[in-house]
Amino acid sequence: MKDIKTNTSKNLRVNYFVKTKTAENHTEREIERHTENEEYVPVIIKRSDDGPRHPDDTLERVINDGLEQYTKRKISLFLSSMAAGLILGFARLCVSLILVEHDNYGSLLSERLAMAFVYPLGFVICILSGNQLFTEHTATAVYPVLDRKVKISQMLKLWSIILVGNLVGTFLSSWLIHMSEPVIKASSGYEYLYHHLVGYQFGEVFVSAILAGWLMAQGSWLVHSSSSSTAQIICIYIVTFIIGIGGLHHSIAGSAELFVGVLNSSHASIANVISFLSAAILGNIVGGSVFVGILNYTHIKSASSEDL
Repeated sequence: MKDIKTNTSKNLRVNYFVKTKTAENHTEREIERHTENEEYVPVIIKRSDDGPRHPDDTLERVINDGLEQYTKRKISLFLSSMAAGLILGFARLCVSLILVEHDNYGSLLSERLAMAFVYPLGFVICILSGNQLFTEHTATAVYPVLDRKVKISQMLKLWSIILVGNLVGTFLSSWLIHMSEPVIKASSGYEYLYHHLVGYQFGEVFVSAILAGWLMAQGSWLVHSSSSSTAQIICIYIVTFIIGIGGLHHSIAGSAELFVGVLNSSHASIANVISFLSAAILGNIVGGSVFVGILNYTHIKSASSEDL
């Protein structure tokens, strides 16, 4: 069989030379293409959607996704957001367990890397589960408003439902983790996280939360622009890894750290909890809605109008 194929190929080349009369004027690649045309049947290659989506397509998807959230029943939104808060409690658990062994690490960098490695786990589970996370909606809920399909009052109501649901969820998970302390044995990690969060001034938390909100909203955009689950997981992990290693303040994840710290410490202050949450929530809103929502919508719509 091999000899037959070889002879066939040679015959095709000979025929090609005879037809053109000047074989020396043709490259080897041209001869190979001619051989392929003779041996293979042409087919139509179907377009693959596995690659990143065009920004116009991504914007359309996030607008439609945002509109879908506005049509859901309030109780459905609340329960979904509460589930998200419950799941994020596991992220705090992982970080606290790492901190229990912090004396074994040789430097601050190695400690941060270890915490950042486990920090994204709760976010990956939460987002891929399709549960409602407040920091995702700081941008997603804004797109329909900018597209003049939803009123600002509706957006604020949606934010309120999801935020309250997230906080209820993180409190419940914190309580369950606290009750499981005889098994988990991570109380020192909880207290460390609590004092670490409340040790910052309001303005410092606010600016840090802007960066965290910016990254989370950008992560949501990347998830919508990616078609495969693997790419989505990688996007979520990278974004939340940056938040974790930078020690940036995420309002919902931070609330889990605060609640479990309050339950495990007799020196916790409710005033400190309220101050932190206020600064983190406001910062996350600014980072997500302004630096991602408004910027993405404006530059993509501007580019689309120029193409017309």
